[in-house]
Amino acid sequence: MEWVKGAPPCQSAKTSSMYEQPETRENLVMDNVPIQPRRVSGQYFFEYLVVVSLKKKKDGSNYEPQITYQFPKRDVMAKYQKEEEEKTLKAITLFCFPEGISWAPLTEYHSETFSFVLTEIDGSRRNGYCRRLLPGGRGARPPEAFCIISSLACFGLFSKIFDEVEKRRQISMALIYPFMQKLREASFPAPGQTVEIKSFIPESGTEIIHLTRPLDSWLEHVNFCTLFDCLSDEEVLQVFAAAVLERRIIFFADELGTLSQVLHAVAALLYPFTWQHTFISIVPEILIDVVMAPTPYLLGVQKCLLDLVTDQSDVSPLLFTGDEDSILPPKLQAEILVALSQRKKEAKKVEEVNRVVSEAFLHFFVRTVGHYSSYVKYTKEGPGVFEKRRFYKAIESKTTRHFVKKFIQTQMFDLFVQELEQQQPSGRQQGIFHRKITEYQKKKNEKTKKH
Repeated sequence: MEWVKGAPPCQSAKTSSMYEQPETRENLVMDNVPIQPRRVSGQYFFEYLVVVSLKKKKDGSNYEPQITYQFPKRDVMAKYQKEEEEKTLKAITLFCFPEGISWAPLTEYHSETFSFVLTEIDGSRRNGYCRRLLPGGRGARPPEAFCIISSLACFGLFSKIFDEVEKRRQISMALIYPFMQKLREASFPAPGQTVEIKSFIPESGTEIIHLTRPLDSWLEHVNFCTLFDCLSDEEVLQVFAAAVLERRIIFFADELGTLSQVLHAVAALLYPFTWQHTFISIVPEILIDVVMAPTPYLLGVQKCLLDLVTDQSDVSPLLFTGDEDSILPPKLQAEILVALSQRKKEAKKVEEVNRVVSEAFLHFFVRTVGHYSSYVKYTKEGPGVFEKRRFYKAIESKTTRHFVKKFIQTQMFDLFVQELEQQQPSGRQQGIFHRKITEYQKKKNEKTKKH
């Protein structure tokens, strides 16, 4: 392994990364598997909202996070449901205040928004959205956190909801309940659609709040701008290469919002594949020993916990395996870099940057594994069978074939193939990935005819 200099400071926060190869293929396990939630319009916006406040411990020595408000509150529950909810609520307090530092009352505090993922035993996942702020009042006081738990992944939309929550909090806690009640009664909009929420604020009257989902719903939880503010294009390619081969990756940053956005952005680069291993966008201090796991992970750790990470491990937090530049086929690496450069010329808004970046990496998968559907053999009796050897042998480029031979050993590709084998031939041809494959093949055929 080679020691290298860490990533340079970004505009909004300092971020660095660490990745190293898992010990053996046999050690891979399905730990904290993040399953993509269904994004169906008509669902509730959220399950519940909680307020996590810092309260003095009984001995008065320090503050500890406690839930002081919950909406809606479920009073009638079976014993096992109550136990599960208590575990969830405990986890929420840890993620809302993950630093494990000695808090003190403050007179100034810059509010921040971040997200985390709660993964259940069965692999299902829920998203936690958090806004930490300094409540209204005089004198020094500890910050508090508002946390929304939802099965829906849409960071931008929930950030706007928190803007409304914070505005009401500065006037009175009593104004938050009617707003959240209206929100809970509203149906989650379809991609590209808007829902209107009417809410009354004293001295301002009734306000109409417009909440709009992005048209590209598969990118609505992502902000690639933060990732590229923190890392250069070449460094993002190195991280992508490590993630594609399911290595261990840790990001360090000062701000919680930076960590959560960078982690989700890296996971989104893998589309149409899904990260299948441990994913913790913000690691609480109490869970810091997860860095010792021998299996793949994507972790976000605050820089104030950096010493704990190095104490837990024999490796430096600025460590590369050394082969990151040679994992991806050189020609395709160059194509990605050219495509990414277009965002600096054309893309100004977050949505435009997301489109340029996502298409650059999606095109990479189109070029490398876009011929997958031709190598699934179907029978009348049962599910299809993917002919793995014929699939990668069909690739003409030696460097691309070398990469694909490694990539098809990953769990993310295994899951993709398993789902493919279970589908009927008539049900396979759909989705944005297939559309991009069709467009690429059409252009390739037209180019062949001209020659």
